[in-house]
Amino acid sequence: MKESETERLVCVFEHGRVFPHIFQIKECMFILWRPQKRQFSLYTSTQVPDEFDRNVPRICGVCGDKATGFHFNAMTCEGCKGFFRRSMKRKASFTCPFNGSCTITKDNRRHCQACRLKRCLDIGMMKEFILTDEEVQRKKELIQRRKEEEAQKEAQKPRLTEEQRNIISTLVEAHHKTYDDSYSDFSRFRPPVREGPVTRSASRAASLHSLSDASSDSFSHSPESGDRKMNLSNLFMMYQEQGLSSSPDSKEEEGSGLSMLPHLADLVSYSIQKVIGFAKMIPGFRDLTAEDQIALLKSSAIEVIMLRSNQSFSLEDMSWSCGGPDFKYCVNDVTKAGHTLELLEPLVKFQVGLKKLNLQEEEHVLLMAICLLSPDRPGVQDHERVEALQDKLSEVLQAYIRAHHSGGHLVYAKMIQKLADLRSLNEEHSKQYRSLSFQPEHSMQLTPLVLEVFGGQVT
Repeated sequence: MKESETERLVCVFEHGRVFPHIFQIKECMFILWRPQKRQFSLYTSTQVPDEFDRNVPRICGVCGDKATGFHFNAMTCEGCKGFFRRSMKRKASFTCPFNGSCTITKDNRRHCQACRLKRCLDIGMMKEFILTDEEVQRKKELIQRRKEEEAQKEAQKPRLTEEQRNIISTLVEAHHKTYDDSYSDFSRFRPPVREGPVTRSASRAASLHSLSDASSDSFSHSPESGDRKMNLSNLFMMYQEQGLSSSPDSKEEEGSGLSMLPHLADLVSYSIQKVIGFAKMIPGFRDLTAEDQIALLKSSAIEVIMLRSNQSFSLEDMSWSCGGPDFKYCVNDVTKAGHTLELLEPLVKFQVGLKKLNLQEEEHVLLMAICLLSPDRPGVQDHERVEALQDKLSEVLQAYIRAHHSGGHLVYAKMIQKLADLRSLNEEHSKQYRSLSFQPEHSMQLTPLVLEVFGGQVT
């Protein structure tokens, strides 16, 4: 072998056998001949030297044309690959009309077949790598069988019907029309006032917020030991151990300065309007009687608002960020609107759990619609019709989850559990709202829509 010969790949092995089609191999071994060192080097598929980087342009070792890959154990173009196969199969014998040392190029490679074949052999092309007609046929059949298997797998994948896709599209569009993620309308509310007397609930909430800031890693997903981590439940337990639960005295303190009530009352009133707009676009909702529509909206509005608010909830500091710093709300702000940690503790837990489900937008809007169309709401008359609408949406949600999640039944179960959590939150919210509305100086801060929706609930 001449010293000037370039380094070349001699063999490719897969599972102990020679395999000529290098680019179809995931785990293999390479034997490289290095003429300068007069030695062979062994590489695995993860140790291939830089000169075999697939991203580097390659040239044919026979004629210098652009190579398409390794063919019969050498890097060649399609033309030289076909020439070598035909020559070997025909057992052709060529004679050079010159001195047997022609330089083969892309332009003259057809002029001297003898030197071209010699060059093929010199760079390592091996006739043993040429498939027989039977092997070619088996290879074609294998490729076809794999294509058919892939097509069958694709056909068996869960798919949404056209009707289901249309329902999802309608709900997503409804959400986009009724949820402004720029929160530009918030500037039209009565301004937030965070100063004022520090009540006991506000003090507890402020402690919660500062602790969540100081230990924001406690809500991350990194698996550290329980001794070094502080979880949400531990934070709330600290208040109970410190004897800071609500009492009649604390409620008297609450009544003295609810500085955030006007602003948050406007925010809730605005949110109710958006929930009504969303409900009207749910397929089938407007076909219900006016009485059932009103009953569903009154009893589910706060739950849908809580679901909607998860879009602005941050796991980093346990707050709702709705635009600028004036519209970033922490637990402390909500206590200054008359709510206590008996509501806010489970609310924050709910928001954290829902956020960690990482729901897709389609799943989120379906969950809101399912929540709203609950046939067991107080005041609903046509239970069967409402239940039929809810069942249809539940089927769409399950179909969507099957098509987009592995272990979809677990995702669906967790989402349905969130609806149960919302019922408990709704009940506690109703208790606290009634307590607040009994005080004229506070009820006069509420908007007519808030008074109508929450004041007229049947419990």
